[in-house]
Amino acid sequence: MSVDERTSLPEHRRVLIALVALGLTTFVQLYYPQALIPALSRDFAVDASQAALTISGATVGLAVAALAWSWVADRIGRARAMRIAIVSAALIGLLLPFVTSFPLIVGLRVAQGVALGGTPALALAYLNEQVGRRAALTAGATYISGTVVGGLAGRLIAAPIADLADWRVAALVAGALSALGAAVTVIALPRERRAAGAEQPRHGMWQGMLVNLADPRQFALYAQGFLLMGAQVAVFNYLGYRLEMEPFGLPPALTAVIFLAGLSGAVSARLAATFAARFGRRRVLLASSLTMVLGAALTVPERLTSVLVGLLLFTTAYFSAHSIASGWVGPMATSGVTQATSLYTLFYYAGSSLFGWLGGLAFAAGWAGTAAMVIAIVLIAFTIARALLPDPAEEVRTQPPTRPYAAPR
Repeated sequence: MSVDERTSLPEHRRVLIALVALGLTTFVQLYYPQALIPALSRDFAVDASQAALTISGATVGLAVAALAWSWVADRIGRARAMRIAIVSAALIGLLLPFVTSFPLIVGLRVAQGVALGGTPALALAYLNEQVGRRAALTAGATYISGTVVGGLAGRLIAAPIADLADWRVAALVAGALSALGAAVTVIALPRERRAAGAEQPRHGMWQGMLVNLADPRQFALYAQGFLLMGAQVAVFNYLGYRLEMEPFGLPPALTAVIFLAGLSGAVSARLAATFAARFGRRRVLLASSLTMVLGAALTVPERLTSVLVGLLLFTTAYFSAHSIASGWVGPMATSGVTQATSLYTLFYYAGSSLFGWLGGLAFAAGWAGTAAMVIAIVLIAFTIARALLPDPAEEVRTQPPTRPYAAPR
């Protein structure tokens, strides 16, 4: 990995270690209940769409809180805000296994999502300002790889433990893992050089929001987050249900193996950065979207091999697309970088919440209904990206300079 000449290698490594731990911890907490949805349905006698509120509640809380956290970060600093956010979320996670009321579980998941609102958007803005342009694509992809591993680890840990014991033990183990990740983040994360409030004299929070919302290119990136994340969550929320039903009839511990497809995302996020540097972000994003469509279509036939191949293609392409879109928001912003990345986070998790729930309604018509919804929204994302995002030559002309990373004072 190239490092900006003003960057000390130990500090650069600390940034990467802290942000990988942050991404891992955030996504363990967000998505480990995805593997527990069938168990929660049985324990609390709720249907699939209701059980999925344990995911959607957290992502709604995160989406709503993302902009508020950007306001906090502009005043106390991004590193400090991220530390507060991840520790608060970990503490809530340790309480969840002891709750006996399903509505209260959903309420605490919303609160946990509010706390986690201070991590993804701020991490992307922090990377944009602290890492030099030459390292930005790779550093961003490294962070995304941490989120991939976190989401995967949470699901793979939770499902077999819930099968052997119950979902509460699984939640407690996930909470303990998240607490450990939060501790690593707090210890390793360097304080940023940018003084708190440095961006405020030029653009307040609302001004920064309006400037970015009025930019068609930023809107196109927000649409990618909203639609592609919604597609991904819909697939992973309900594919486990499908595989437990006939003609597959797989046990819960075995259906958790489908989440291993997420490992491909840790690789594809890094490869996307390499391909984007060579061919341009727009081309890689469009190719990834079309591959997602192909993957979703392959999950429809009632053949396990086809489902698994389709899921692997879909997941690989999704993380490639997400790595490109999320990493493009900061460099594309002409002002209000914190607000730009917070808006991406808001749209990203709003899509997760909406389509994660709608996928359950579509599932009433069988898996073909959910797959058709997924294909439709990915094609909409493709159309928006093709129409509004700049081609490779224009990308170079429109990128504002990225501030290099420097060691904190």
